[in-house]
Amino acid sequence: MLGRRSMGAVNRFWLFCFCIMVLGCTAPRQRPPSADTQTVPAQTHPTEPFFRAREHTTEYLGPGRDVPPPEDIAEVKIAYFGPDDPDHPVAGQMWQAVTLAVEEANAGGGYNGLPFRLKTSWSPDPWGSGIKGITRLVYDDNVWAVIGAPDGPSAHLVEQVVTKARLAFISPVATDKTTNLANVPWIFSCAPSDDLLAPALAQALISQTAGGSFALVSSTDHDARVFTTELLTALDKLGAFPGRHLQFNPDAADFDTQLRSIRHSFPDALVLIAGPRDAARFLVALRRGQPVLPVFGGPAMGHRRFLETDGRFTDGVRFPLLWHPAIACEHSAMFARRFEERFGIEPDYTAAHTYDAMNLLLDAIREAGLNRVRIRDVVRRLSPWTGVTGTITWDPTGRNRRPVHLGTVQNGRVVPAG
Repeated sequence: MLGRRSMGAVNRFWLFCFCIMVLGCTAPRQRPPSADTQTVPAQTHPTEPFFRAREHTTEYLGPGRDVPPPEDIAEVKIAYFGPDDPDHPVAGQMWQAVTLAVEEANAGGGYNGLPFRLKTSWSPDPWGSGIKGITRLVYDDNVWAVIGAPDGPSAHLVEQVVTKARLAFISPVATDKTTNLANVPWIFSCAPSDDLLAPALAQALISQTAGGSFALVSSTDHDARVFTTELLTALDKLGAFPGRHLQFNPDAADFDTQLRSIRHSFPDALVLIAGPRDAARFLVALRRGQPVLPVFGGPAMGHRRFLETDGRFTDGVRFPLLWHPAIACEHSAMFARRFEERFGIEPDYTAAHTYDAMNLLLDAIREAGLNRVRIRDVVRRLSPWTGVTGTITWDPTGRNRRPVHLGTVQNGRVVPAG
């Protein structure tokens, strides 16, 4: 019989064998290289990106182009995601412009005699009940494309739907570049993006202050935050930075804290980034205490709602100009007259870009026929396309790379700034 010490040695031996067996089963196995394996070369410059999304055109390579058009249809449906209310304070002119474009198209014969029809969806809470509405339009009402979205967040919402449903979406006014940087081939944006608008504003600000100080005041809403980020990047490249960066929440009750800080810092200029209503409210409060301080702002200062503020407070501000008939093209003035005759008000940049987005889409449908994939292909191929805002030229991500000018306000009206 084995002694107690011998039994202990045997037990340790078998425990050792068991551990070796377990480790052999759980250790990762090295696969031999195959012909399909691609070796990723080591990066010589670790700070350089290995993939530049802005320089890459993503095309749709899947099925669908051979799907025949449906039979026995009475109209060509297009989804509009936005308020269908001409009195809506932010998107009212977008609805008027898309309505005008469809009316003119149907007066000209529509699509092979079939009328175009807008199917609308919107909600005060787009990410709640709003997404249900756009999903219903895409899958149940069988629309051929989507247009609309009055801001960056709602454009991101539509992006998620059309990516899965595979149909074209044209965003008329959202300037958030990240919608397109998702590299989804179904998304196109007519307005120049923030990374084009911000450098033009930064250069004008530096020229104005000539090395002096300036303060930055921005709202915390999505679009204001995105533009502010691009502006700070552009200023950093010019070797400048605001002496103070103050923030406020949308629909803030007052701006006493921010105004007090501005008064105590004595800046040579102020940059105000907010939506049209909040920008107007802040500017009125500022001008009552510091009427001569030069003010720069974001593209929302070209919005109709901002311009409805008393001209004593808005005159002289400078901002990236998204559209003006005098610098766009020869068709702009005619569009402005037709719009004013139809609705009784002058169009702003939201109306002009929405009118262009709708007409570009209608041209694509007429050329491609009733096939979702081919409509997307033609929207991409039509670039460069000339509308009332000028020439729309898609970059690889589907954004319009139109040059940017600055605008100002004189007697309550937008004009090009020198």
